[in-house]
Amino acid sequence: MKRLEEAVSPSMTVPNAGKRLLDTEVMFLTSLLDLLLNCSTDNGDLASADVDVPVEDLPLLNNNGNGDLVSEVVVIGIRFRSGCVGDRFSASVMIANGFENMDKERFRKRPRMTWDEAPAEPEAKRAVIKGHGSDGRILSPPLREDDRDGHYVFSLRDNLTPRYKILSKMGEGTFGRVLECWDRDTKEYVAIKIIRSIKKYRDAAMIEIDVLQKLVKSDKGRTRCVQMKDWFDYRNHICIVFEKLGPSLFDFLKRNKYSAFPLALVRDFGCQLLDSVAYMHELQLVHTDLKPENILLVSSENVKLPYNKRSAANETHVRCLPKSSAIKLIDFGSTVCDNRIHHSVVQTRHYRSPEVILGLGWSYQCDLWSIGCILYELCTGEALFQTHDNLEHLAMMERALGPLPEHMTRKASRGAEKYFRRGCRLNWPEGANSRESIRAVKRLDRLKDMVSKHVDSTRSRFADLLYGLLTYDPSERLTANEALDHPFFKSSS
Repeated sequence: MKRLEEAVSPSMTVPNAGKRLLDTEVMFLTSLLDLLLNCSTDNGDLASADVDVPVEDLPLLNNNGNGDLVSEVVVIGIRFRSGCVGDRFSASVMIANGFENMDKERFRKRPRMTWDEAPAEPEAKRAVIKGHGSDGRILSPPLREDDRDGHYVFSLRDNLTPRYKILSKMGEGTFGRVLECWDRDTKEYVAIKIIRSIKKYRDAAMIEIDVLQKLVKSDKGRTRCVQMKDWFDYRNHICIVFEKLGPSLFDFLKRNKYSAFPLALVRDFGCQLLDSVAYMHELQLVHTDLKPENILLVSSENVKLPYNKRSAANETHVRCLPKSSAIKLIDFGSTVCDNRIHHSVVQTRHYRSPEVILGLGWSYQCDLWSIGCILYELCTGEALFQTHDNLEHLAMMERALGPLPEHMTRKASRGAEKYFRRGCRLNWPEGANSRESIRAVKRLDRLKDMVSKHVDSTRSRFADLLYGLLTYDPSERLTANEALDHPFFKSSS
């Protein structure tokens, strides 16, 4: 085998430096190669070793005649092969001038991966000097391409700027991803919403930032709506830093196999939700995407209580309830910031108001329809209108709430006229696209009958509140402040 001293000779040049290695540097590389040689086998496998040496103990390299330091971080990557074919190895020293240049010059882009998959181990590990640069900055993760949908690709324990360390993925939506991170400055956990690198989502994120800044101007905004701590643009992704909250009401329902919340808890949730929306409407803000997924518990703590239903084996079931009923509203990316009448399609399907489906124009009152659907779902564990089709959706509304008002159906937009016959009667079941669709509508009962299956019929105030929130005509629908004055919120029964 060739002598290591011959292989690592003073004539070796350093990429990006253009200068010969000094004697101290040759000695360092020689000792490193000896270490690798001891780790190798004689079967032709690659051998590698990680080197973790204090930066101050490494030889310094310069690329000019003035002795100036060109790097605070020295990264050494070595690969060699031993075997019967002949001994071959190569060595290279790569200089990273701060962590920004390191991204561009040293790291190869890793293959795309899902958030919880560890990156594949390369055949030969690179020896990387870990930790901070001499200025105290934390190393940046390698540059990676976004995935095909524009999502930021990351690995757990990556740094998201020197301030934040990625700990886990909390969720994902059409907007992007939410990551749990550790804030090194404040020493607390935060949730960072990383927006997809697509213009329309970036634009929506800037709207959300503007709305969040308006909301925090009063104490009510701070207590009822999620607090934005910071925002920044990182590698073409808008990143919004939020306080870390607990699970959404939807996630809580899902974990409990969609067991309904007790009515007292629904009352508490409803009061806070209406208070939040009333505050937004005072600021001329329409949320337009209210749903259980966008209502978060402040705390993740819960208590386990015996469930009143028993199985065939006479086993008592246990369900979880939140230890605290405090909630906060999130996701203001679709919020509209004026009091005009709009005609775009908004709201998630299950919580979409009739004026939106009929193309009649919408404003603040569309939020109240969504709240009516949400309160029903929290009380029963099931979405009121489980559909993905406009005609079926309207048929479900009529099944639960009675016929649509003629003055609304006659004014339906040209695109919605096809759902009616002779201008006012819903084209149902004739227009149904399947028998299953007809059966889905028939499974619904009148709203008060469905509520009475979950709530004592003597407590009719809740059903009355729902009818007020789910009034077809937006001009006759309860406002947020009117709903807060409803007798349901004034009693404990």
